[in-house]
Amino acid sequence: MRASLLQIAVDDDEPVNSRRERVSSLVRQVAERERPDLIVLPELWTTGAFAYESFAAEAEPLQGPTYEVMAKAARDAGVWLHAGSIPERAASDSGAGDALYNTSLVFSPEGELAVSYRKIHRFGFDKGEAVLMGAGAELATVRVPEAVLGLATCYDLRFPELFRGLVDAGAEVFVVPAGWPARRRSHWSLFARARAVEDQVYVLACGTAGTHAGVDQAGASVVVDPWGEVLAEAAGAEEEVLTVDLDLRRVAETREQFPALKDRRLP
Repeated sequence: MRASLLQIAVDDDEPVNSRRERVSSLVRQVAERERPDLIVLPELWTTGAFAYESFAAEAEPLQGPTYEVMAKAARDAGVWLHAGSIPERAASDSGAGDALYNTSLVFSPEGELAVSYRKIHRFGFDKGEAVLMGAGAELATVRVPEAVLGLATCYDLRFPELFRGLVDAGAEVFVVPAGWPARRRSHWSLFARARAVEDQVYVLACGTAGTHAGVDQAGASVVVDPWGEVLAEAAGAEEEVLTVDLDLRRVAETREQFPALKDRRLP
């Protein structure tokens, strides 16, 4: 399977509609040039992961403007598209008005929504995303022709139990869009490799470029194989496209050669 990670910049002064069109055009260009099976976008690229004051204003229904533009982009490009995540506005389970979620969308090459995932672990320590967004409650996987993808988002990387659950659900590739801050870049790279090694999977971790609401982004998008080897990594925090060929046989081979997962004793 060939995957392309689009490390795109989020400019606070760029109108959201313009960014949607720019990103959809980039999806088509990368699909034509690189011929990937899967394209991955970063977290909250419509708003910026740290632009907390914009979440409510820019929130949209699941099948809102970003959904429509990305569905068309996937269909036009003929690729599987992990369209990063959006601030989703949905009816609250409690019935007390609307709730916001950090929600990822994955589209098939036919432009159909294959799966969505609401981020479970919200960052902020009782402020920012942690209080503005609701918490997801369900793990999400999706089968593409070559492999089963397990979905996670940014801060989720710090919680290995989520990824164990994805492995138990059959995941062979973890796809992790993020808006990770530059000051903790070393943690980002460490966690991406750790999740790959401990779960013996590929990790596709796609970050954003530039600065969001005054917070410098790490960029550093990275692809890691099931043995923890870095196959590709962005040079810095500028816009960049990483394209990597994944040999999915490596997942089964690694698990057979070093069957650590069979020795698990705790759930």
